[in-house]
Amino acid sequence: MLKTLKKKKVWIPLSLLIVIVIGYFIKKRYEKDTIAVQFETIERRDIIHKVNANGKIQPEEEVQITSTITGWITEITVKEGDAVQSGQHLISIDEKQYRPRYNQALSQVKSSEANMRKVQSQMDRTKTLFSQNLISKQELEQLEASYQIALSQAEQAKANLLSAEDELSKTRLTAPKYGIVTSLTKEEGEMAVGGMFNPGVLMTIADLSRMEVLVDVNENDVVTIEVGDTTEIEIDAFPDTVFFGMVSEIAHTAQSLNLGSQEQVTNFKVKVKILSPPPGVRPGMSSTVNIITEKRPNAVAIPIQSLTARPEDYEKVAKRKAKGKKWGNREGKNRDEDEKRSFKKKTEMIEVVFILADEFEGEPAGKGRKYTLVQPVEVDVDSETHYVVLSGVDEGQQIVTGSYRAISRELQHGTLVTVDDWSEKGRHNKQLEKSEDNDNNQEND
Repeated sequence: MLKTLKKKKVWIPLSLLIVIVIGYFIKKRYEKDTIAVQFETIERRDIIHKVNANGKIQPEEEVQITSTITGWITEITVKEGDAVQSGQHLISIDEKQYRPRYNQALSQVKSSEANMRKVQSQMDRTKTLFSQNLISKQELEQLEASYQIALSQAEQAKANLLSAEDELSKTRLTAPKYGIVTSLTKEEGEMAVGGMFNPGVLMTIADLSRMEVLVDVNENDVVTIEVGDTTEIEIDAFPDTVFFGMVSEIAHTAQSLNLGSQEQVTNFKVKVKILSPPPGVRPGMSSTVNIITEKRPNAVAIPIQSLTARPEDYEKVAKRKAKGKKWGNREGKNRDEDEKRSFKKKTEMIEVVFILADEFEGEPAGKGRKYTLVQPVEVDVDSETHYVVLSGVDEGQQIVTGSYRAISRELQHGTLVTVDDWSEKGRHNKQLEKSEDNDNNQEND
């Protein structure tokens, strides 16, 4: 009897241990087969659609000072950074080649005018004599012709004087308008290369109080932009500061990069006016622009990563995959063949999200678990993180937000999952905040 009691005392704890071990492994295997996902609760948000583009800062108006004549630079009256007014003298070019031409043209004008006055006097006397019948009409006609020739010579001399005067005036370059000297490419003693085509730039003047950003916008985004759209501007030289502007001009002709290759990109130039340029901003600085094209206040929104695609007959696909998983590899092979046949039929794909539910087809999910239900949705405007939902889901529903692999491939209609709340108010982020607070307290101690 005593031996029997001892055997019972030994077998009871051993049986309990075996049951616990078996339950543990069953639980682990069950958890291994269950997909882990993250979720958040659908809320109303202010959705702002932005088009992001990069570019360089430039003045709204910039004037390049060039010379139409060639000569040595004898004087430069300004330096980079100086403010100049309209009509202010900037650069002098050697006038030795042009002053003699001007003087010669001026002398010709004086000579032709004196000759014209001489012929005029002779003609007046000849008319008097002809009225008294003292000379013939032929002599009068000859003097009248001489007067016309003298008049033509005087007009030609004046035209030559105007041309010489224009060339001489170009040896003195002046500012066409107010601005700041932003670049000076020549120095005194260097040659100013002139000409009507491709003349050398001597100086650049710009009004730095009126600046803009010239950005490249992709062809897919430029159709949503309109002149007058507000913008957020970030300048690399001014970190952690946002400036505001507006779209002032949109190019009508595209510019293509890497033409003919796989990396071909088609962009359009867009000018964005900076409303209040900061002091110290310079042309050529790098800038990032967010063009606000549309706003949807207080709209039902879903995270961008939650949107995926599934076949239109997603319920049949889910049942087929569940059956294949239940019956093993043989059924799995049949399932793969069915999927190939379905692909050949070109099954239409639709946009969907996964909503969490406590039960599916009358079966409860159990503690700590949920079912994922495929929900077709129609989306509209997007922000950097969310889509506006036109139909398909409602505020307050729990939507799957991760992982990417689960959303894109693993989840089906009626899949059993374990969940973790990754929203701003969720348990996951609360744990992170608590951990960070503990770390800060340890550092303070």
